[in-house]
Amino acid sequence: MKHITRRSFVRNSALALGAASLAYRGGTSAWAQVLGSNDAVRVGIIGLGWKGGDHLKDLLTKPEARVVALCDVDSEILARQVEVARAGHANVFATTDPRRLLERNDVDAVVIATPNHWHALLTVWACQAGKDVYVEKPVSHSVWEGTRMVEAAKHYGRVVQAGTQTRSDQTMPQWQDYIREGHTGKVQWIHAVTYKMRGNIGLRQPWLPAWLDYDLYCGPAPVTPLRRDKLHYDWHWSWETGNGDLANLGVHQLDIAAWLTGQEGMPRRILSLGGRYVHEDAAQTPNVQITVLDYPDVPMIFENRGLPAKPGVNYFDHVRGCREGIVVQCENGYFTGYHGGAFFDHEGKRVKQFQGDGGAKHMGNFLEAVRSRKPDMLAAPIATGHRSTAKCLYGNISYRVGRPAPFAEVRESVSSLPFVVDALESARTHLEVHGADLEQKPLTVGPWLYPDSKDGIARIEGADNAVLASARELLRDPMREGYRIPEKF
Repeated sequence: MKHITRRSFVRNSALALGAASLAYRGGTSAWAQVLGSNDAVRVGIIGLGWKGGDHLKDLLTKPEARVVALCDVDSEILARQVEVARAGHANVFATTDPRRLLERNDVDAVVIATPNHWHALLTVWACQAGKDVYVEKPVSHSVWEGTRMVEAAKHYGRVVQAGTQTRSDQTMPQWQDYIREGHTGKVQWIHAVTYKMRGNIGLRQPWLPAWLDYDLYCGPAPVTPLRRDKLHYDWHWSWETGNGDLANLGVHQLDIAAWLTGQEGMPRRILSLGGRYVHEDAAQTPNVQITVLDYPDVPMIFENRGLPAKPGVNYFDHVRGCREGIVVQCENGYFTGYHGGAFFDHEGKRVKQFQGDGGAKHMGNFLEAVRSRKPDMLAAPIATGHRSTAKCLYGNISYRVGRPAPFAEVRESVSSLPFVVDALESARTHLEVHGADLEQKPLTVGPWLYPDSKDGIARIEGADNAVLASARELLRDPMREGYRIPEKF
């Protein structure tokens, strides 16, 4: 293969946006039969940034897979990853347009690691093209999209795995069974946590990246000029392309909590509160947020903080030693951990230790399901990924239709759950350390949303019809012509 440059990619990638909308009508599966033990899954990867690059390196080591195609709209990233593939003895087709990859007959399955706003559409397109799919979390950018992904997988008979890797952690069932078997007493509540540095992303005059097809980058999202400094990664903090850390990382922790407690479905109501503090930048999503999932048996929260413990340091606060993971409060003590963990008694004495592997076999589980044509063996089928994602998306909807309120009012909104009040008071202290004045810039508190059985919103507590209508509008994204998911399959 000749050396690939940015210029050659831009010149050779004939995008033809209008004519190539990839409106598949039930493509023929490359694998209609169970494969033999020597058959390798031919994989294409769409999105080759940090996570996609990790998937490439992992797949290059797996004898049951053969990487045959790579795609990234950024030709510079694509060229670097083509070199990685070549070093791993993979001769790959490379393109900046995912439609060119999906139309190939030599691709059996795709790994999707793009920005969130592309996850659902690419999954549906892949299913229509007869491909199996591994899609990163959050599986969708909106609740409606997730529903359509589940329907597409079923309609086209595809194997679709969500990238919630901890579902494949081989040791996680050990500590979960320890709790379920009653050694810890009854589970009372769960506090899921992600405290991680999220710096200032800049605020500049609107600009467009000249080195790529920005229209294609936006895809189904509006073509909005950038105000942040960087194109990549910081899309997480824009509502048009990302979902903040609630859906970025909260999907993992809330998925673990659901698995532990058996509360896989929606809670009876969801509320989210928080705000963006310290940084005056282009980001829209909060860097301090508490989302409450009010299950009648085991209520839970996800709390994310993007600021350090205090100004000028690079370490973070913690909840009982946990900075990323879950704290499970039980009658006889508490469990804290993520990939592994430990159970402690009420005095903080370690009672039982558990190791974890982080779900290293998750991709292998997907490949095995593809080879055997047995979706039931997936550790994280798309329906499970959708449920865990939707909880986070509902939380963001509550926050986005919320309003700034005095702290006493915010406190009152969660007063029925004392452990949430404690978390709220801790967040207030955290913000005060950073000089935030909650009287001058109060927290935003969303209303209690009541999800219905059809991935909608049945009602909103204490809100008028206008707020309810606004919340329902946020259940799905407007999609641009040529990038729309079908209403029916």
